[in-house]
Amino acid sequence: MAEAVAKSQNPVRRGGFSWIGWAALLIVGLPGAWLLRGRVQSNSEPVNPNAVKSVLHLDTFVLNLADPDERAYLRVGIDLGLTTDLQAAQGSNAPPVALIRDTILGVLATAKPQDLLLPQGKAKLKEDLLLALRNRDPALGVQEVYFTEFLIQR
Repeated sequence: MAEAVAKSQNPVRRGGFSWIGWAALLIVGLPGAWLLRGRVQSNSEPVNPNAVKSVLHLDTFVLNLADPDERAYLRVGIDLGLTTDLQAAQGSNAPPVALIRDTILGVLATAKPQDLLLPQGKAKLKEDLLLALRNRDPALGVQEVYFTEFLIQR
């Protein structure tokens, strides 16, 4: 009989969850709800038509820079972020790589080494390349210019 009285007076199990149970539920439940909320919001975002859908990798460029006082050359790797899907563009719809390389070489040949050594010079070069490519072939859908390699030799 004393055992029955002791079991009924256990304060931890009276009325359902203990305080440990509630704390565990909060510790696990709140981060889970926060992550789920983030997923629901990210799926409901509108699709950006100017988002990069594919990346066109170009062979490395090596060229002399515009510097009459000294000899300097640039070795640069460039990838282009396109709004067109390259896997869907096969055959006659493939990007005109020769036209793209010619446009890029035309812009790079006017660059001065002292300008390209600064971060602002690299950013301006990206803007110039983007503008030139968009003007030369708007249907290509160039959205981003990525430098994958950048070396100036003096």
